[in-house]
Amino acid sequence: MLRDTMLCTRRLGGLTARVSALLPGRSRLGGFRVGLQARRVSTGWSPVGTAFNVKPQGFRLDLFGERRGLFGVPELSAPEGFRITQENALRKTDLLVARACSTPPGPQTVLIFDELSDALCRVADLADFVKIAHPEPAFREAAEEACRSIGTVVEKLNTNVELYQSLQKLLADKKLMESLDPETRRVAELFMFDFEISGIHLDKEKRKRAVDLNVKILDLSSTFLMGANFPNKIEKHLLPEHIRQNFVLAGDHVIVDGLHAEAPDDLVREAAYKIFLYPNAGQLRCLEELLSNRHLLAKLVGYSTYSHRALQGTIAKNPETVMEFLEKLSDKLSERTLKDFEIIRGMKMKLNPQNSELMPWDPPYYSGVIRAERYNIEPSLYCPFFSLGACMEGLNILFNKLLGISLYAEQPAKGEVWCEDVRKLAVVHESEGLLGYIYCDFFQRADKPHQDCHFTIRGGRLKEDGDYQLPVVVLMLNLPHSSRNLPTLLTPGMMENLFHEMGHAMHSMLGRTRYQHVTGTRCPTDFAEVPSILMEYFANDYRVVNQFARHYQTGQSMPKNMVSRLCESKKVCAAADMQLQVFYAILDQIYHGKHPLRRSTTDILKETQEKFYGLPYVPNTAWQLRFSHLVGYGAKYYSYLMSRAVASMVWKECFLQDPFNRSTGERYRREMLAHGGGREPMLMVQGMLQKCPSIDDFVSALVSDLDLDLETFLMDSE
Repeated sequence: MLRDTMLCTRRLGGLTARVSALLPGRSRLGGFRVGLQARRVSTGWSPVGTAFNVKPQGFRLDLFGERRGLFGVPELSAPEGFRITQENALRKTDLLVARACSTPPGPQTVLIFDELSDALCRVADLADFVKIAHPEPAFREAAEEACRSIGTVVEKLNTNVELYQSLQKLLADKKLMESLDPETRRVAELFMFDFEISGIHLDKEKRKRAVDLNVKILDLSSTFLMGANFPNKIEKHLLPEHIRQNFVLAGDHVIVDGLHAEAPDDLVREAAYKIFLYPNAGQLRCLEELLSNRHLLAKLVGYSTYSHRALQGTIAKNPETVMEFLEKLSDKLSERTLKDFEIIRGMKMKLNPQNSELMPWDPPYYSGVIRAERYNIEPSLYCPFFSLGACMEGLNILFNKLLGISLYAEQPAKGEVWCEDVRKLAVVHESEGLLGYIYCDFFQRADKPHQDCHFTIRGGRLKEDGDYQLPVVVLMLNLPHSSRNLPTLLTPGMMENLFHEMGHAMHSMLGRTRYQHVTGTRCPTDFAEVPSILMEYFANDYRVVNQFARHYQTGQSMPKNMVSRLCESKKVCAAADMQLQVFYAILDQIYHGKHPLRRSTTDILKETQEKFYGLPYVPNTAWQLRFSHLVGYGAKYYSYLMSRAVASMVWKECFLQDPFNRSTGERYRREMLAHGGGREPMLMVQGMLQKCPSIDDFVSALVSDLDLDLETFLMDSE
């Protein structure tokens, strides 16, 4: 994955089964506060820092206690419990459907719909996580079955005309709608939007067609994702003997499972690129069918293109705005990108004078060489300052100063976590009390997905009895384990990813909406990444890093020039990197634009690459068949760039002067985090920036991030 935290939201009509394979959450979980026992360390960490710098003590304190079940759900002490949770959810669903259909239109209608959505999501979201993360196959299989079962129920509800009409009556009553508060009105409209995507407002024949298309699209998406990651193989005699050892050998074949972008040997990178991206006819048909069926569904439910349908309710609002943003950004980047390519070409010529033509497999490797040579940023110099405990303490300090929030390590009950090295954090506000729980699944293990993600297990909502249903989330990373004498040490990239994912988690904790349908990260994609990317700016500010980056043995603080060099190194060839993202985003828009496509997907790739990236297309390759984001981010890949633009503006205009300012932190919570998806995203951005940013403002923010810092430049020149 390009960004370690991709949002995958599976919309199934009016009720949304949300899969945040990098975001989403739910249920009040108990948990007595017992600090993890820790050996003494010389650096004076806070309790949360200490908890992450020692091995967990397992469940020693709860050997004779009651087994609670995953996430404190009693039924989930065994895989069979998923069947029980499904049955309970389905019984509750039947009752709520009957209530929705018999209740006169009003605010109560929206509350019932949200409770119905919550009943299904509480099983689906939890199961979506367990099916990919639990180490025991029996749990994974039971969770997979639960996902299928809930998905079937959702599809049936999407075609329940009586249920749809109960919501339609509310939206058709203009006076009644005007009497609702803005959040309730927006949630009602979102439920209706989700319903109509399924075509329920159409006649019976078209409705069946829409349901069939939705099912087909889900199947094609699954097939495409599998194919996008499937390795290619080639007869080993076709590869020069001296590079074969860089790949997996299987009998008479060489297996190529990735691009090997960091390999120092040009020939290894070239071979990996040409073999891994060699077109697969089945995958090509799958992509063409996926794009075609998406277009047919969009047209059926009233949109001119799939992109128009997908961008409803986003910051961008429509594909025309997205293309304006991307084309203006490309124009501003073009000169800088050409300079970057010249620098990269110069390094290639220096190291490989026999073959200095710049090819698409070159920039990642050579820009890394330039970065290391210019700034001396060997990871081993940085890791001792970034122990996991130190980084967690840094987050705790930042959240406390900005938002009055503290993180407390709690001992999980027996059976509550799926692996003994999972840590449980209580998120506590100084005056509001407990806000929710974060389960930290940070360490490598066999069969664990190699991606950094945020999952919602249970979303927050205001319950009928007046209590607030606390959000529960999981953060998944892939960090090395600590040893007897060495805590887990993070590279600068790992530290930044930790801050990024914790930005999602804090959005989930503080997006305390009345309705779980819009809680926390359940908001438009081009807004959902803003809080997480903003945290990257904090992670790269010396004033913040200086609060926690201490050598795990000596306690020495990281020198300022090390932080400055690290930050400036990220700007090396950054224009070319951003130009590559522009190319991907434009390709995504074209694929989801007018159909039938005027040319093959490969011809469109070639044309778009040469126009919006600048390096030549390599014959007999089809990069688009590896573009897995076309599934979860179809027509929305631009969101990474737009979210970064918003985050950059928020950082520069609100936090740059003082990254610990409490009043600014409170305003950030009030204007941007508190609403989840319950408010128009641009209104939240306006509220924070106190102005309505233009496309030109977004472009300027991104381009100005590429400028070198004069102080570091002068220091580097001395």
